[in-house]
Amino acid sequence: NKAEANRIIDAMGGTVQVARLFSVTKGAVSQWRDNGIPDARLMYLRLAFPHVFDTANSNQQQAA
Repeated sequence: NKAEANRIIDAMGGTVQVARLFSVTKGAVSQWRDNGIPDARLMYLRLAFPHVFDTANSNQQQAA
């Protein structure tokens, strides 16, 4: 989902930081903002940076 991709990329420090992390272009990460983060990249982020996703889970639970 587009909003979730934007939230994750922003939480990771933005387009430039995520591009550096994966050694891809800023343009590639900008496309992820529109098309969603590719599954393999998302799995890596979930494992390497669980705090980014723990925050999302806490926010969703509070909203419920």
